[in-house]
Amino acid sequence: MDFSWSPEQQARIDDVVRFGSEQLADDVERRDAEGIFWHEGWRRCGRFGLLGLPSPAEYGGAGADRLTVMATLEALGYACRDNGLLFGINAHLWGCVLPVREFGSDRQRARWLPGLSDGSLIGALAMTEPGSGSDAYRLSTTAVAKEGGYLLNGVKTLVTNAPIADLIVVIAQTDPAGGIGGLSAFLVDRHTAGLQVSEPVAKMGLRTVPMGELTLTDCWVPADALLGHLGAGMAVFNLAMDWERACIMASAVGVMRHLLERSTAYAREHERFGQPIGGFQAVAHRLVDMKLRLETSRLLLYQLGWQRDGGRQSPGEPALVKLHLSESLVQSSLDALQIHGGNGYLAASGLERQVRDALAGRFYSGTSDVLRNIVARSLGL
Repeated sequence: MDFSWSPEQQARIDDVVRFGSEQLADDVERRDAEGIFWHEGWRRCGRFGLLGLPSPAEYGGAGADRLTVMATLEALGYACRDNGLLFGINAHLWGCVLPVREFGSDRQRARWLPGLSDGSLIGALAMTEPGSGSDAYRLSTTAVAKEGGYLLNGVKTLVTNAPIADLIVVIAQTDPAGGIGGLSAFLVDRHTAGLQVSEPVAKMGLRTVPMGELTLTDCWVPADALLGHLGAGMAVFNLAMDWERACIMASAVGVMRHLLERSTAYAREHERFGQPIGGFQAVAHRLVDMKLRLETSRLLLYQLGWQRDGGRQSPGEPALVKLHLSESLVQSSLDALQIHGGNGYLAASGLERQVRDALAGRFYSGTSDVLRNIVARSLGL
């Protein structure tokens, strides 16, 4: 495996770092405190080409493979301090853009992908329900065929981007006796009658991306809102999770690089007892551990991208990557906070916000415990 980038790829990565540093640095502390989503930042990402990374070029996207996507998101994580914006971009890409690309009809692609790619539209995936959670396929939302379309009823919760989304991929039960084979996916416009979207819910971290609840009450959608075929809901969700678990933590590698560089500089410059604190073994060892997590995370990430781009399927590997990267990000965020001491505890440092944001990685796209179960099954256990 050769993970070195071509001159063209490296130039693109440098462009992403420059874009993130110059265009996505506005007032993150205030927006986090007030829980504000930055629409202008979203539009800037669209104009730069980040919101259509996996979308085909004919629909305004980049048609990027996984390695390119991972490298782009790592660079963005390194440069951009708005973790909520990064999370919203991932929810948009893997929960909506990718399913439309893979399962959409030509008409559906032509209608939705250009706007999703240029930033004029925001996408979301509605799977989780109050009674499901980690038991993802235990759904009570139903879609019943009626008058040339489908009547949807149910409640979806913890939907990232829901309060601002223009298009929502809703997974619903179309055959109660069919088990997971009785699930189907639908493209639901936010203006559809019978769809009610809650206000953003308050949460511990990732406050700059809104999350909310959807209530579908006799929500009628036309037959051509069906994504793929009847019973394809499981395939749609599995595809989204395969890409999401592989790529959603790519930006975390960039964040860990930033934290290591920042903490190392601080340890060299900040003095106590007559010497830089990096001279104390307790601090130096934390930095070494941060370096170790960064390198192992990057290797796992790009190995998976290389395997998938080469057509190699590796059961359990996306779960393993997401598990390692999310846990590594939490620990490195805590280490960075510890190295900075009281200064890091102040809101202005951004490090306490980083810890709050990192903790969410243990829950979204499968909790760490669920991911361990998936990896265990891949081992035949």
